[in-house]
Amino acid sequence: MADELDARAKEVLKAVVQQFIASGDPVGSSHLTRTGEFEVSPATMRNVLSELEELGYLEKPHTSAGRVPTDQGYRLFVDSLLQLREPSARDRELIESGLSGVAVEERLQVAGRVLHQLSHHAAVVLIPRPSAAALERVEFVRLRDDKLLAILVGLGGQVQNKLVTVDFALAPEELTQAANYLNQLLQHATSVEEMRGRILQELESERAQYDALAARALKLGALATDVPSTERVVIEGTGSFLEQREFAEDVKRMKVLFKALDDKHKLLALLDRVQRAREMQIFIGAESEFSSQGDVSLVATPYGPADAVLGTVGVIGPTRMNYQRVIPLVSLTAQILSRGLKEE
Repeated sequence: MADELDARAKEVLKAVVQQFIASGDPVGSSHLTRTGEFEVSPATMRNVLSELEELGYLEKPHTSAGRVPTDQGYRLFVDSLLQLREPSARDRELIESGLSGVAVEERLQVAGRVLHQLSHHAAVVLIPRPSAAALERVEFVRLRDDKLLAILVGLGGQVQNKLVTVDFALAPEELTQAANYLNQLLQHATSVEEMRGRILQELESERAQYDALAARALKLGALATDVPSTERVVIEGTGSFLEQREFAEDVKRMKVLFKALDDKHKLLALLDRVQRAREMQIFIGAESEFSSQGDVSLVATPYGPADAVLGTVGVIGPTRMNYQRVIPLVSLTAQILSRGLKEE
């Protein structure tokens, strides 16, 4: 579709998008010709704007003389016309200082607060499901005869504790042997859920039929790795939508948006798509089905050490958000989160 526009039409579209993002007011031909950026007559500018409207990149709201970008217009702007800049040294310092020296889960919540503070939009963080955590080792502590504490230690130093009730006896040395046996299986697994799959597979093997200790170790491992497989979404700064004219002046739209934000299933599905893509995704307006009212965009990217994608971090705001600023902020936040998880 972008090939149907000549260089001048693309520059005009870019100017309209940038001006509308900055002011929130429909952009007219007279404003564009007054800027001196385009050496064309008002009549020529009106023709270019009409062409962009006919092609679906711009639209006229109500009876306004000016035009505003459509979702299609924003998409072309973001994909082809946007020039990104590195975040400022101050922004980098705020993100790095905010994410240092705190525990992993707290760091993820802080990431949302810092991203909201810098972008002035709502920030979302998909906190990893426990079953997706990368494992380093498994340990056991006996509490009572039938109660054990399973300790799942992640590669990043994260620890998950799970109380396990067993209906079979294990001497202290057998408990140690069981842990050693399970940790050998970790060579074939990288996450809790993969470890659990390996354990269940081994339980069906011939060895589990004739090796009583191996069978008990595997049953113990199955109990220890039976952890939640659902993620949790943290949202920071939803009140920022009240500062945007298009929502503050439309109570109905605001209610629909807040209901959509409350529906964690839709948001989870969207953030899961970003995880599966393993790269930044930008959903503009109705592209995401996140809000039936449209006018909302999501910029999100995965985070995690090396190839182990753990979650997603992003920004939700109006379609006229400052993409030039928001995209690098989201990217940098994910990079610093990933680096911190790798170094632990």
